[in-house]
Amino acid sequence: MTDFVLDLNTVHAAPSPDLLTPDNAMMLFVDHQPQMFFGAASSDRVAVVNATVGLAKAARVFDVPVVLSTVAAESFSGPILPQLREVFPQHEIVDRTSMNAWEDTALVEAVKATGRSKIILSGLWTEVCLVLPALSALNQGYEVYVVADASAGVTPAAHEHAMQRMTAAGAVPVTWLQVLLELQRDWARTETYAATTDVVKEHGGAYGLGVVYAHTMVDPHAAG
Repeated sequence: MTDFVLDLNTVHAAPSPDLLTPDNAMMLFVDHQPQMFFGAASSDRVAVVNATVGLAKAARVFDVPVVLSTVAAESFSGPILPQLREVFPQHEIVDRTSMNAWEDTALVEAVKATGRSKIILSGLWTEVCLVLPALSALNQGYEVYVVADASAGVTPAAHEHAMQRMTAAGAVPVTWLQVLLELQRDWARTETYAATTDVVKEHGGAYGLGVVYAHTMVDPHAAG
C-alpha cells in the first residue's frame, strides 16, 4: 500500500515519465569482450550475445545515444564483441583500466555529453563491471535500467545477487526486448515499425518467428 490517492479527475491517456523513450535515454555497453565472456557462466553465452546485439540494434533504430567501453582491451580482455562493433562500426570506444567504469573521466564525460538522464546499462560481469558503475551513477542522480539478459556474471548466484543489490539501490531490471518494445510503444509509429519488427525477427527467438509467420501468412503489416 502507498499513500497515493487516486483522483479520477486527473486520469487521462498519457505515458508515465518513468518510461524509456528515444529522447530521455542513452545506452552504456560495458566490457562485452572475449576474456570477460570466458568467465561469464551465469547464462548461455550465445543468448547473452544475441541479447546484446538486439539491444544495440534497438539503439540504432531509435537513434538512442550509445557509449561503448572496454577494459584493458590491449593487455588482457581483448577487443569489443565483434557483433556489437558491427552495429556501431564508427563509434569511439572508451578503453579503461578501472573496473568501475564510473571512475573513468572520459567515460563519464561521454555519458554526460548525451544529455540524457536515464542510463540503459549492460555488460560483463554483472557483479563487478555493472554493479560498480550502476551504484555510482545512481548516487549522482541518474536513473539506471540494467539489462539483465545482455549481462552475465561468473555464476548464476553472482549474477542474481548483483541484480538484487542494484535493484535495492534503485536500479530497474529490464530485458533487451522490453527496452526495444518500450521505445516503440505504439505500432502506429510507422517510421520505426519495420525496423523494430526486423530486430524482433532477427533476435526475438520464438516471438520473432511468430512475427515472420504473421507477416507472411496473415498481413505484411500485422502488429508485432
